[in-house]
Amino acid sequence: MLELYDTTLRDGNQGEGVAFSVEDKLLIIKALDHLGIHYIEGGYPGSNPKDMELFKSAEALELQQAAIVPFGSTRHPRYQPSADPNLLALLDTGARTVTIFGKSWELHATDVLRVTAQENIELIESSVRFLVENGREVIYDAEHFFDGYDDQPDYALQTLKAAARAGARCVVLCDTNGGRLPLEIQEGVRAVMAEINLPVGIHPHNDAGMGVANAVLAVQAGAAHVQGTFNGYGERCGNANLASIIPTLKLKLGIDCISEDGLSQLMETSRLISELANLPHDERQPYVGSSAFAHKGGMHIDAVCKNPRTFEHIDPELVGNEQRILISDQAGKSAILKKIERRYPNDDKNSPEVIALFDRLKEAENEGYQYEAADASFELLTRTVLNGYQPFFDLLGFRVIIEKVKDHSIRSEATIKVMAPGGEVEHTAADGDGPVNALDRALRKALERFYPSLQDVHLTDYKVRVLDTQAGTGAKVRVLIEASDGREHWGTVGVSENIIQASWEALIDSLEYKLYKDSREA
Repeated sequence: MLELYDTTLRDGNQGEGVAFSVEDKLLIIKALDHLGIHYIEGGYPGSNPKDMELFKSAEALELQQAAIVPFGSTRHPRYQPSADPNLLALLDTGARTVTIFGKSWELHATDVLRVTAQENIELIESSVRFLVENGREVIYDAEHFFDGYDDQPDYALQTLKAAARAGARCVVLCDTNGGRLPLEIQEGVRAVMAEINLPVGIHPHNDAGMGVANAVLAVQAGAAHVQGTFNGYGERCGNANLASIIPTLKLKLGIDCISEDGLSQLMETSRLISELANLPHDERQPYVGSSAFAHKGGMHIDAVCKNPRTFEHIDPELVGNEQRILISDQAGKSAILKKIERRYPNDDKNSPEVIALFDRLKEAENEGYQYEAADASFELLTRTVLNGYQPFFDLLGFRVIIEKVKDHSIRSEATIKVMAPGGEVEHTAADGDGPVNALDRALRKALERFYPSLQDVHLTDYKVRVLDTQAGTGAKVRVLIEASDGREHWGTVGVSENIIQASWEALIDSLEYKLYKDSREA
């Protein structure tokens, strides 16, 4: 069985803008273990106290199958193995399996470590042997292997043979600079397998955009161990993306690297890691992005309505994703019908209701509304047109005051009056960091007495797009709001020449959708 080795918490954590706390890492470890990852690289305990703290905290985790692996380097030339702080830190974690990297490229031995080529081989062999003699299973990462192999193939192979002589369980070939092409990777893997009787692994980076392809072709050449990060996080252009590698190996090559149940959790795990990294999820990722199975063109939509295989290379549900029909000015009535068929299975594309919705949509699109990222607004529009949806509250009026105070700060205050369905009126006010924030707080303050569940809703994103830049400050704007109640995410849209009004429309739809969703689930 092929081994999956995740290095999101170490190599991925080196990516620009990525930072995981110890608590974040523990949550990710549990999620990756549940997914079915075999090895999870926890960090570099010899380099910082936070990573050592992680290994201490992880001792309390009850993992199903994953091994948490510390990462380190071969010994420093100044130290013997038994006195090397880095190797001792690896032992101190208590982990049974450890990973160390060494230099495969003579250029790095002489110009970076400042040792001779032969001394570098001794560093590798003595470091691996010390760890093995202390009861550790060693995964040896051959840093810059493919560059070294291209420069001096015999020397690159000698470094691997040193690790093998010392008792390494697996040798991992690293494309550390990320610039090698797939056929070069295949050639290198096959050359190593012909010389070394150990499992061979692959660790590609993505600097030439080949990370996933290089991993897949390495496996096709015989590699039995794949290292990568989720969402492709990593230094520079990142590492090979496990969220793409795993389903490709499983579904395209038929390699049993993960269970079907684990595969179905792929998108959820990918999004969790994005959230904990505090980075927007890349919605255009293969397999796990929300756009991966989204259809916008009218002919495409018509085709997938008849047979999903026409424009979908896999069943989206296999990886925990779903088909999405994007409603836009390029969509026809069949697209609208596909969008609403779950709620209204008996409607056809020529029914008066669908025609009315189609006309309303085209009118809204002409005004600047866009529903691709605003499914909640589309759902409310559909309900209103098809069966006279009644809102959960009515706005009687609002006022926003923005003033500059003595300390040069800007103060925003919103006053709002709303009426609940029973006729009860609530009139209240709230301050905010800006006018939209003040409106949001005032509206919640007014409504939470009637609808306590709104306390669960929080805005996760707010975007403003100017639709006509030539109109200057009088231009029409489109506001997109993304919200969540901790269980689901939804998007809403508002359009107006007044940014406050556009924001208000999107905000109203956001809270209205939460109430509608709750009523539907009740």
